[in-house]
Amino acid sequence: MSADVELHFDRVRTKGSHDDLRLRIGSYQHRCDSYYFALDDSPIVPGGLGLRLSRLLDQWGLQVASLRDGGGTAYLPYDFSDQCTAWLRVTSADGEAAEVQAGWSLIEGWGIYPSDYLSAAPAVTDFDPITGAQVKCSLIGLAARIDANRATLEATGP
Repeated sequence: MSADVELHFDRVRTKGSHDDLRLRIGSYQHRCDSYYFALDDSPIVPGGLGLRLSRLLDQWGLQVASLRDGGGTAYLPYDFSDQCTAWLRVTSADGEAAEVQAGWSLIEGWGIYPSDYLSAAPAVTDFDPITGAQVKCSLIGLAARIDANRATLEATGP
């Protein structure tokens, strides 16, 4: 079922902290850095980049699961940069179907812990969508895709 959702977040290189992550949504691709994951000194951070990325996607999964109770909107960060952050906006009107749209916010990456971003997600009020970077899917399929991506990232190790 997860193969039906055209959303992938993966590591393209295991060394280095620049351009080593990739988000693919539909036909859109975006390269980003793991740099802010290395700087995350939150006490809940597990060791190694694979585990830190897995923790991010655990939070994504929690937010998507919360939409199954009647729908709503969730913001899932994937790129943390000095002057902005990139997010996936997940909207569901009915708790079953969803639209996932990639976009930007002027919230600075240095002000958010990737391991505990949930308090920052409601502050995304300036979401600027990226044209052509969206997919429609079921929330169940999206949750399965996120879980598959999470497992793959965790297996990449440090």
